[in-house]
Amino acid sequence: MRKIAESTVRRLSLYLRFLEEFEAAGVATVSSEALARRGSTTSAQVRKDLSFFGSFGKRGLGYSVPELAATLRDILGLERRYAVAVVGAGKVGSALVQYRGFPSRGFHVEWVYDRDPAKIGSAWNGLRVRDVAGLEADFEEVAPDIAILAVPADGAQAVADRLVAAGVRAILNFAPVQLAVPEEVAVKNVNMALELETLSYALRNR
Repeated sequence: MRKIAESTVRRLSLYLRFLEEFEAAGVATVSSEALARRGSTTSAQVRKDLSFFGSFGKRGLGYSVPELAATLRDILGLERRYAVAVVGAGKVGSALVQYRGFPSRGFHVEWVYDRDPAKIGSAWNGLRVRDVAGLEADFEEVAPDIAILAVPADGAQAVADRLVAAGVRAILNFAPVQLAVPEEVAVKNVNMALELETLSYALRNR
């Protein structure tokens, strides 16, 4: 499969959310123009994004909402169940473990880790916080599909190395540091300061 730009994948995810809203409202078909308006883009961009994956819709009739939504779920890999481990039982980790939107998308948090003795053994949303020292032993038989890293910057790379060695192939990194991982491991960085700076720029340059 050709390499698809991350910006395209992000828009596909947005289109799916819009389609689900249309479906909930009883809308059967939708045009590329309607999707473009919701996503603050152009109808040409919508059609281009979808064209990477095939031919959809009919000229003059638009797209079938349930059919296109099902197709996008398949493209985004949302038709399967993903096991998720959260490493770091701080405020960010706590918020992520309790986020109700994950299961509906197939993301199920099954492990929570920390190194703080005061947190180890405590119950979080039905899960017991585990000692991060036992991470490798826990993953000997089955590693999580995705690990969420919510630890301080100075310890992030060491934990990432351990996750990769244990078989994890996708990491969502909340630590404010760039991780060095093998090519076959996917890493997505969430830099909150960077996001705020982009908002600051938007406010400054209105």
